[in-house]
Amino acid sequence: MIKKVLFLIYFLFIIASLFFHFNAGKMIGENFLSFAFSMLKIVPVAFILIGLFEVWIKRETIEKHLGEESNWRGFFWAILLSSTMLGGLYVAFPIAAVLHRKGAKLSVIFTYIGAVSVCRVPMAIFEASFLGIKFTLVRLLVSLPLIISFSIVLGNHLKKKNFEIIGK
Repeated sequence: MIKKVLFLIYFLFIIASLFFHFNAGKMIGENFLSFAFSMLKIVPVAFILIGLFEVWIKRETIEKHLGEESNWRGFFWAILLSSTMLGGLYVAFPIAAVLHRKGAKLSVIFTYIGAVSVCRVPMAIFEASFLGIKFTLVRLLVSLPLIISFSIVLGNHLKKKNFEIIGK
């Protein structure tokens, strides 16, 4: 109920800003519309592809390459998959949920989510063009081992605590 009230207040603020020519409110409304339209371009296609991924990729394949016995190869595949992602975390979290349902190891899933945030190819190219290739390589060479390390620690911790996602 409180979320609905806050959402209503937000939209009333934007509408009032249009009537009273409050520039900050107008800009907030424009940013919301821009964000909403960019989401509408990405999310439907991404969810169709995620649905196809869930149907076409067998559980055994995910368990073999990303499961408990995958060793370092699971982290490699997670980083490779994440580097090709478009749509950022909007798409990464649903894919992570599919990976979990199909038997991927928690530490590999955490690596995948962290790597989506850090090493997508389009983002790296953009960064290298502005900050230089050396900066981009140093950032990746520092970030990826940290992501993998913390993913292993967090995955092991949650495994010891018998972590379980509710409602899967």
